[in-house]
Amino acid sequence: MNCTGPIHKMATRTGHLFDFFVTSGLAVMRTVAACGVLLNTQEGVMEKEKRVTARPVNRRSFLKKGVLAGGAATIGAGFIGGKAFAFPQDNSSRPSKGDIAILRFLNAVEQIETDLWLQYAELGGVQDSTIPGANGGNPLYVGALQILDGDMAQYITDNTDDEISHVAFLKAYLESKGAEAVDLSPFATIPGSTAQGSSKKLRLTNLTQLTVDTSYWSRYRSITNPDVDRGAPFVQAVPSLGVGRHTAIPRTDADTAGSSLSSDNTKSITTHLQAIAFTAGFHFAFIEQGGTSLYPTLAQQVSNVEVLRVLLSIGPSETMHFQTWQDKAGNALPLSDTDNGPGGTGAKVTFTNLAQAQGETNPESLKGNTLQANLIMPEPTHFLDKDFPPVAIIRPSSTENSGAMAAFNSLMADGLFIGQKNQEFFQVMRNLAQEADSARREGNGRDE
Repeated sequence: MNCTGPIHKMATRTGHLFDFFVTSGLAVMRTVAACGVLLNTQEGVMEKEKRVTARPVNRRSFLKKGVLAGGAATIGAGFIGGKAFAFPQDNSSRPSKGDIAILRFLNAVEQIETDLWLQYAELGGVQDSTIPGANGGNPLYVGALQILDGDMAQYITDNTDDEISHVAFLKAYLESKGAEAVDLSPFATIPGSTAQGSSKKLRLTNLTQLTVDTSYWSRYRSITNPDVDRGAPFVQAVPSLGVGRHTAIPRTDADTAGSSLSSDNTKSITTHLQAIAFTAGFHFAFIEQGGTSLYPTLAQQVSNVEVLRVLLSIGPSETMHFQTWQDKAGNALPLSDTDNGPGGTGAKVTFTNLAQAQGETNPESLKGNTLQANLIMPEPTHFLDKDFPPVAIIRPSSTENSGAMAAFNSLMADGLFIGQKNQEFFQVMRNLAQEADSARREGNGRDE
C-alpha cells in the first residue's frame, strides 16, 4: 500500500474528510483507511452516522428532496471496512447567495447561446414551429451544411430548442426562489444577416466576424490537460480560423450567389459558401465545448443540493451537443477560400482532410498535435495530479480555465460581440461572471 502517493497526500490536505470521500469515491476511501488517515476521525464519523440515520424519514419528503428517487440512498451512502455510513446531506431549503449568482450567470450565458443558435436555425435549421420566426430558411446554406452531414438541419434545430429550454427553465427556477432573472434583450442591437431566410432582427451576437479557437480539437485528443499541464500546447484543427474575421452564416444573398442544389452539392455549391458552412461546423463545436466545461466548473461551487442537480442535469446536454458537432465538423472537405466578395473581410481560410491528420502515438504525444477526425471520444488525460493514471474526463474544469469569467472572455475573443456599442452589456456580464466565480460552497463541502 502506497501511503506517500497522491491519494494519501490529497486526503491529508483535506480539512473535511467527508468532502474528500464524496470527491474521491469508494476505492480511494479504502486506500485512505488502510494508510491510517481515518484513525483519528473514526469516532466523529460514527457519531455523524448516528445523528443522520436516527433522523426520521418521511417517504414523501424523501422522494421530493432526493437527488434521484431511486438512487439517493446509493449516492448518500458508502462503506469503510464493511460498515455503512451516510454522507452529510445539504438540507437547506433555499439556494445560497452564491448559488443564485451562479444561476444568474448561466441564465445570461444561455441567452447568448440561444441568440446565436436562433440565427443558425433561421438560416440552416428545419423550418418548423420549434424555431420562433422561422421564415423558410436558406436552402443553399442548408445544402452546404449537408456536405458535413445530411441531418445537419435537424441537429441545428434540436440544439436551438435545447438552448431555448435552458433559458426558460433557469428564468422560471430563479423566480421560483424569489430571485431576479437576467434579461439581456435590451442589448440586442447588432445587425444580423439579411440573406434569404433571416428574420432580419437585431441580435445579441455577431456570427459574421468570428475568430474561432479550434484548439479544443486537440485538447480532447491529448493526454495533456490545461488544468494540470500548464503551458501545454494544443494545436488548432483549423489554424486559419484563428486569424482574421470569418463569417459562419450568409450575410446577404451575395454569399450564396453562384450556388445551386444538385445531386452533388460539393460541385454545385461555391467554395465560398462551403467555407462558410464549414466555419459554422467548427464554431458549433467551439460554443458547445464551452458549456461542456462551464457547468461542471461552477457545480463545484454550489451549496444547495437542488441547485447542484440543476447544473449536473443541464451540463451533460451541452456535452452531447459538443460531441455531435465535432463529429460533423470532421467531415469538412479540403478547400481554401478568401472572403473578398461584397461585405467580405478579406479573411483567408483553409480546411484540410482531418481524417488523414495526426493520429495517436505510442508513447502518447505531449505536443497536443493529435487531430485525427474520428477520435471523438475524450482521450484519457492527466487529472488532479500527474501521479494518477490518465482518465477520460471533461476538461478543463477549473475556475481559472473554464469558470464564468473565462467563459465570457472566450466568447468575446470569438468575436461574438463585435458591433455591440453599449458598454453596459460588458459591465453587466463581467459583474455576473465575477459574482459567479466568487461563489463558495457552504457547509461541509469545502475547506474553511
